[in-house]
Amino acid sequence: MAAAPAMKPEPHARRRHAVSLALGVVCVLIMSWAAGLAWFVRDARRPPRMPPPCDGAVALTGGQGRIEASLQLMAQHRARRLLISGVDPHATLGDFLTRAPRVLPLEVWLRTTLGRQATSTLGNADETAQWVRAQDIHSLIVVTAGYHIRRAMMEIARAAPDVTLYPFAVQPPALLHPRRLATWRLLVVEYDKWLLACIDTARWTRPVHGLIHHDDIRPATSHAVTP
Repeated sequence: MAAAPAMKPEPHARRRHAVSLALGVVCVLIMSWAAGLAWFVRDARRPPRMPPPCDGAVALTGGQGRIEASLQLMAQHRARRLLISGVDPHATLGDFLTRAPRVLPLEVWLRTTLGRQATSTLGNADETAQWVRAQDIHSLIVVTAGYHIRRAMMEIARAAPDVTLYPFAVQPPALLHPRRLATWRLLVVEYDKWLLACIDTARWTRPVHGLIHHDDIRPATSHAVTP
């Protein structure tokens, strides 16, 4: 007796299977994203650890407490030179003197450099890489906000792979109020930016980035601070 021919699944059954598979993938992606966000928030709020003495330090402008923390590290002899990256072109030494939490030795200011070229994290990385090469720096403390430290370290490591980096994550006021909607919005945005940095989207978007941030594709020139 001949075997009965195999029954082909009906079109609507195949569609249900495809939809179920797609929904499963989406659920897994959402759960993975949410778990990663929880880790990112916890990591961002972690108190900074004191780094070992290094050749230099870089403070990335754009948030409260970063410059003050880097100046304190200099005063504590944790770094012998300091770069403040992404300084406004019209900023002066007096602007930073007013931010100092206390009177600092003159040598701290003499060993501080204002970098005026960077307008983004990629620009900070490029500016830092040129500065460390010019100053023969092999170990560097990176000072920025807790929600920014992972991405900043990653981009600087790519731009200056021969330099040993140590993070010093500042806790800005926003992280002291984690339940506020504005804080969560900030953390989600920074988390997504970090994810994009992990897959190195900048490599493919650099031409567009250069059109938007013109200063970041020019050779960075730093201006030494003098009193």
